[in-house]
Amino acid sequence: MLAASPKILLIVEDQILLAMGLKDELEDGGYRVLELAVRHEEALSFAREVKPDLALVNIDLANGDDGVALARDLKAFGVPVLFISGQADRARLERAVAIASFAKPYSAPDMLKAVDYLFRHVHGDESRPGPSRLEVFDNVSSADLSAPG
Repeated sequence: MLAASPKILLIVEDQILLAMGLKDELEDGGYRVLELAVRHEEALSFAREVKPDLALVNIDLANGDDGVALARDLKAFGVPVLFISGQADRARLERAVAIASFAKPYSAPDMLKAVDYLFRHVHGDESRPGPSRLEVFDNVSSADLSAPG
């Protein structure tokens, strides 16, 4: 369980039922989920209001929105991004704009483990391994994710 001040997450996923289950799982795990966004501008609006500690972004969004472009905009705001994608190769190519990727399909409990791992990883706590679907990129550091709350 996390400390008293929960980390704030933004989920950008166009599969609404999947996103709702993920939101519930993350909140049960001690995180605060800002909102569920499905579009680029919607996600940026939420991020401007309350800067999340981490954004979980699907690379392929509905209506032609591009999760990679969104990740670049979020990174410019100082928001680290975890890509959610069925396209591991594309996520790897875009590693300069994200700190990690998590392969689809995934379950909400596995995503919770991945998010927990990322927050532990940047603070040197790798006592428990991350999920096999999680790829942490070389550029992740404690500067990317804020200290525990």
